[in-house]
Amino acid sequence: MAPTACIAIPTQGRPGQLDTALASIAPQAAARGVEIIVVDDGPSDATREAAARHGATYLLAGPPVRASETTRGDRGGDVPAPAAPAHYGPNAARNRAFAATEAELVILLDDDIRAADGWLDALLDAHASEPDDVAVLAGRIIPWLDPAYAPRTCGRHGSWVTELDVGDEPKDIDNGWSANMGVRRTWLNRVGTFDEAHAIGGDEEEWTTRIRAAGGRVRYLPAASVRHERIGEDASLRRLARAARFRGRNLRLFDAQQGRAPGLPEELRRFFGSLAHAMLRRCPMGLVLAAHSYGRLEQTLLPKPPPARPGLTDFLSGRSGHVAGKRGQLLRAADALLDALRAPITAIEQLRARRLPKRRVLAVAIARDPADFAATIAPHLTAGHHDVELDVQPLDARGKYQRLTAMLAAHDLASYDHVLLVDDDVDLPAGFMDRFLWAVERAGLVLAQPAHRRHSHAAWPVTRRRLPHAARRTHFVEIGPITLMRAPALAQLVPFPEDLGMGWGLDVHWGALAREAGWPIGVVDSTPLLHRHPVAGGYGREEVVEQARAFLAERPYVTRDEAAWSEPAAPARRAGR
Repeated sequence: MAPTACIAIPTQGRPGQLDTALASIAPQAAARGVEIIVVDDGPSDATREAAARHGATYLLAGPPVRASETTRGDRGGDVPAPAAPAHYGPNAARNRAFAATEAELVILLDDDIRAADGWLDALLDAHASEPDDVAVLAGRIIPWLDPAYAPRTCGRHGSWVTELDVGDEPKDIDNGWSANMGVRRTWLNRVGTFDEAHAIGGDEEEWTTRIRAAGGRVRYLPAASVRHERIGEDASLRRLARAARFRGRNLRLFDAQQGRAPGLPEELRRFFGSLAHAMLRRCPMGLVLAAHSYGRLEQTLLPKPPPARPGLTDFLSGRSGHVAGKRGQLLRAADALLDALRAPITAIEQLRARRLPKRRVLAVAIARDPADFAATIAPHLTAGHHDVELDVQPLDARGKYQRLTAMLAAHDLASYDHVLLVDDDVDLPAGFMDRFLWAVERAGLVLAQPAHRRHSHAAWPVTRRRLPHAARRTHFVEIGPITLMRAPALAQLVPFPEDLGMGWGLDVHWGALAREAGWPIGVVDSTPLLHRHPVAGGYGREEVVEQARAFLAERPYVTRDEAAWSEPAAPARRAGR
């Protein structure tokens, strides 16, 4: 018989605080027959020992757990330690706990809380009495900073430690926080597990948004109270400000993903307002507020991707690549300047490219509007002295790479020197085909792409043009907007997998295959293109990411960090000789 409730505590590198938390939790759990699971997101003997002292089950966080696996009640005890230290994030640890119990109520806690007397009774009583449409039981969270270390505050703002205190009566609220939150199994099964791609900041909110959209309620329980503690140096101004800056960056990223991030003027107003508050009120705690605003401002001006999580997001660029507004105008001007600076080299390359013997080229494309493709893109592919055959077909219900496989099967690929996969939303430079093929053969590349202009929509920074190179060797070549293949890549990569409609995940897998086989692959900077539309602008991103995740689960791939590498490509031989 499944247990009624289970307490789950993700932790990482804080065995002392975990020990304090368990000392307040374990007696209440023992009295009600409730299991405690500690999930360690960074193997530690001290953490294991703290869990054992209080009778808790100890698990290691591991690679992402799929929603289909989280309802089976995998209770196999410790999971094997990763081959190398890795941190999977708090949501991955929570999902690991969900998968390790069949309890009807899973109570999430942080490792730095102290539970009040009667805390567990209040949660279990509410679980027994609240109606079925209550999905989340959100307990009260009272922040506490060690007075020996905490900075002085004017009392006009919060403590910058997670808190939830909205009165002394139970009520419905929008969000609960995982520092003290009960999750009902029926709703977990209904809306799925926590999104492991989210770092700290917005992680629970994304999940409770799904709950409310499905008709579930979040119920605030003041009697289920915990104290959220910052002890010793963790309560100091320096530590609080550092944590606030990190959280500010992540919250700005989350807001941008939700389409609700304010503009730069508003972020600047908040930052300078926080500084003014700290000075005018002589409030050191106001500097923590300023650090939070500074983190948001950093993410606005110098956007960084969220931390890559092994097996979950490390095959993604972490960036949308979307270029628009004033930033887009500045990057467009930068491109014009780069074109002007490189113009003399471009003219010389155009002359050299004409010496390359005539090549037979197959270019295949799926176009939303074949007539527009013929008018705007095809001329750039057929201009020049090479023999270019175009195969352009209209969009239909099949996935892009399923269509491309069928189109390529209709041709004798061994009869072509180059095969190009071409998207229908690109602008190409003059003399593109001659100079692109010359640069590819000069560098000896068997898998290649033209670089993106600075104002092109491009998710992978390594693919943006760099001066003064003609081409660079990389570990990564995109699945679009233009991908060139030559033997031996063609023989191994075609046909494409049938389960990847839009091809996401193929490029990082190709990179691993190229590295194993010793193929030179790379990016041609001398013929930069413009990708007109944002990445994944015409289809559902989450669906294709999940397809890629399943595809890569049993296949090698290059990670985001590995894909960032590039170096200038030395001539493999003199093209055309």
